[in-house]
Amino acid sequence: MTTPTVLATDEARTRLHELTVIDVRTPGEYAGGHLPGALNIPLDQIPRALPDIRHAADRGDVLVVCASGARSENAGRILAENGVRAATLSGGTGAWAADGHELHRPQGASCATWGMERQVRLTAGVIVLLGLLLGLVVHPAFQLISAGIAGGLVFSALTNTCGMAAMLAKLPHNRPRAADLDHTLAALRSC
Repeated sequence: MTTPTVLATDEARTRLHELTVIDVRTPGEYAGGHLPGALNIPLDQIPRALPDIRHAADRGDVLVVCASGARSENAGRILAENGVRAATLSGGTGAWAADGHELHRPQGASCATWGMERQVRLTAGVIVLLGLLLGLVVHPAFQLISAGIAGGLVFSALTNTCGMAAMLAKLPHNRPRAADLDHTLAALRSC
């Protein structure tokens, strides 16, 4: 097993031409802005893409990127467990943009899909409010729904994982089309 390396945004920018960059966010997040030259392979598709990522890593360095660094850290861990060496971008695309580096936005791409963190906040907030409302109007036991979400958020913070994000990633607007993923994997093989 190899240990993932973390690159600062300035170091990644200077090395961008020599890196294979894999963005593990959802396709909608990726379309909203990504590092130049990044290929989109959502986190839950990493096991499927493993042979192609390994092939790319045999030819040069791989950089795994997400919005803030948490998903890319998870992807880096999966890759390391499978003997694939990859670096992650410290702070993700958020830090990249904050440091003044360009994000590529495909021409004609819709920015309608929210980032995963925003989707989680909305979903958690709606469920908490619904649990409180049902607890007031129908039966106090419905407040347990709100308590469950609060417990899940605490667990998420302590473990740096997010079950709600994993569930939301399965929604159709967050899923890559099979043809898009196949095209990405073919591009990864030819890098």
